[in-house]
Amino acid sequence: MRQGVVSPRGHPSRPAPGGSRNARDTVVTGLGFCLPGGAEPVFTAAQVWDIASRGRTVLGRHDSHYGSVHLTAGQFEERLPDIPEFFSRHYTNAHRYGLVSLVEACADAELDLAAGDLCEAALLVGRGSVDANVDSYLTLLGIDPDSATTLDALEMFVAAEQAVSPSDVAVVQGALTRTIGPCFTVSCGCSSTAVQIGNARRLIATGETDLAVVTGVDVFNVGLIEKGQRLLRGAQHAHEGMDAAAMPDLLPSFDSLMRPYDRRADCINHGEGSATVILESREHAARRGAHLYGQVLAAAMTRDGLANPLAADHTGAQLARAVRLCLGDRWRIEQVPYINGASDGGAAVTAMEANAVRELYGPDSTVLLSSQEGCFGHHGAASGCVGLALTLMMMEFGEVCPTANCEQPADGLSFDPVPGTRTRPLDFDHALSFNYQIGGVKHAMLLGGPDAI
Repeated sequence: MRQGVVSPRGHPSRPAPGGSRNARDTVVTGLGFCLPGGAEPVFTAAQVWDIASRGRTVLGRHDSHYGSVHLTAGQFEERLPDIPEFFSRHYTNAHRYGLVSLVEACADAELDLAAGDLCEAALLVGRGSVDANVDSYLTLLGIDPDSATTLDALEMFVAAEQAVSPSDVAVVQGALTRTIGPCFTVSCGCSSTAVQIGNARRLIATGETDLAVVTGVDVFNVGLIEKGQRLLRGAQHAHEGMDAAAMPDLLPSFDSLMRPYDRRADCINHGEGSATVILESREHAARRGAHLYGQVLAAAMTRDGLANPLAADHTGAQLARAVRLCLGDRWRIEQVPYINGASDGGAAVTAMEANAVRELYGPDSTVLLSSQEGCFGHHGAASGCVGLALTLMMMEFGEVCPTANCEQPADGLSFDPVPGTRTRPLDFDHALSFNYQIGGVKHAMLLGGPDAI
């Protein structure tokens, strides 16, 4: 969706502003993906919009409702032809997805990796699960150093160094870009990239960097999730009087379809994949004539402060506090007519969001709040990047995406979940995007259009 081209919905994209705002504003100039798309992955903003704007789901429809990324070797090599095979053959899917979404975001932002356009960029990665790392870890743990050949030992060393820690994707992205800028990983569950977007904004605001790349990627072991389900259900059956507050309200499931904000919601579906966002100072973006999707105006994170590491406060008090920290004295809640929610289909999350909205907007709220997790699955660390991307595209097109798979809104909602499969017209320049982590983390981002103040 470059300047002057027609968007997937038929609307001309907004031109870049004239640069009259603060030079250290954090603007978004590139979006790239490697997400489930059915038979083929989705790579571009246009493809993601085509799915989300129609409330489509690309989760498996038969025995397993899971968002799989069917990335072929050819698709990977087409985008990254120059990586030595000695290293690439030891990549996990987390490496592959994260590299592909990075390359796609650079292409969207018109940044040339080969020319060294990212050699001073900050590379910030968000990781939630370690499922993709386990096989490499166990293989290294089980090898006998005395019986291994020299070549086997070298191969195992390379595989392990690339894949046994949560910083795995940052390591290979750093090598690809040859950056000399900041490069680090945050692991904060499904809030990981939201936290990194906030970090990128601070690095840009203080002048430590003019260009930041934020990638979120997670890969889930379906068998591990299913085994966890059986264990917990067995424990609950054996000890019916156990503390309900220590247990999640809904378990991940692949048996039926997740339906955020719907009265029939009864499960969470997972989905693997990666999303990358390119952020720049306004001055840096203006110098190279970059297209602006919008801005990251503020970000804030709070916790519920509960002693139980698996519990959450359903009152929404800390989420409301995070929003107020975002708004500060500069913005008013009345300026925000849309929120990109983070419901994974769980009743507890829905209740928490409804309570927070009621506290922030009052009892007669007309705010629109929708979630697109039902399109691609609950994708862990990538959630912050995907939420930012979709929210800014909605601003650009003047249309709010529906909540995927929500057809019969639950009772007691304090917001309009935009049910159905059609977008809702809305002219807006400010929006919030929410993300959460088990253990009570509440994260809020305030996003704006290119000229929002």
